[in-house]
Amino acid sequence: MAAKSGGIHAPVNVSADLEAIIGKGPMPRSEVTSKIWAYVKKNNLQKATDKRTIVADDKLKKIFGKDEASMFEMTKFVSAHLKK
Repeated sequence: MAAKSGGIHAPVNVSADLEAIIGKGPMPRSEVTSKIWAYVKKNNLQKATDKRTIVADDKLKKIFGKDEASMFEMTKFVSAHLKK
């Protein structure tokens, strides 16, 4: 089977603020999302009463622009830090 290279599998460049969280790019969007979730879970940044809500630390505030974001909003905020 051929390696996937389009859509969410296409490598994208990552902003410096996002690199501080997930490491050096470029990398596929799918990997960006996985690494952000790993960071959130490692640092216990999910709201205890609603696991769909991410409570931003100082690094994530630079990405989200606010103190909290839902997992659905996260994609929108992260996209602003990615370039093809």
